[in-house]
Amino acid sequence: MSTPFLGALAALVPACMLFAGSAVLFFRGKTVWSLLQLLGAGSLVVVVLTHVSEALHLFPWMHWGRNDSIGHYLHLWSAILGLTLFPLGYLLHALGSGNSTRGRVRIMKALVGATVIYLTKAAIKQLRK
Repeated sequence: MSTPFLGALAALVPACMLFAGSAVLFFRGKTVWSLLQLLGAGSLVVVVLTHVSEALHLFPWMHWGRNDSIGHYLHLWSAILGLTLFPLGYLLHALGSGNSTRGRVRIMKALVGATVIYLTKAAIKQLRK
């Protein structure tokens, strides 16, 4: 077994645990915040699965490891979404628990708005390259 494959398998365990925990949270109380967490955790699982596929040379038409390939962009955007949506969902879920006040709602709306603007600008910048 190769080192990249073992590393990907080691990363698969915590990624699946995050996904399972997010799924339980989402199905207990279906909120937007838990959905963001679930989508982020799912994206992180996709990141790990791309590493597994690269290590095992699965789907060679994806051209794993090359900069301008489908596999590269799948890995890149999954990582961006996972590292943005999961913490955002976690933070907003934590802020939203308990009695909501106007201040908390404003903070949540500002964070979501800033994230949408940031992701839109990043996507436009990436498309221009």
